[in-house]
Amino acid sequence: MVRLRVEFTTEPFDLDEPPPHAVAVREVVQDADLDAVDVGPFGNTAEGGAEQVLGAVDALLRKALENGATRVSLQVNVVEGQG
Repeated sequence: MVRLRVEFTTEPFDLDEPPPHAVAVREVVQDADLDAVDVGPFGNTAEGGAEQVLGAVDALLRKALENGATRVSLQVNVVEGQG
């Protein structure tokens, strides 16, 4: 089984309180069927099966843009099951 790790951030940043786009994407990954979810002030990571991670990536991109993000940076890595 292919497992993926996604790491992502959304901008613009607000150091006083999380902006709506940050709250929305955090809810997406926390509600998705993913494990090893780590939500932080400057970046977020999650791992899971390929289909679950790719579905969450689609949803988080859409939610981030719908909620005012001007940039979404993400990286997806294969962590298990490659080759």
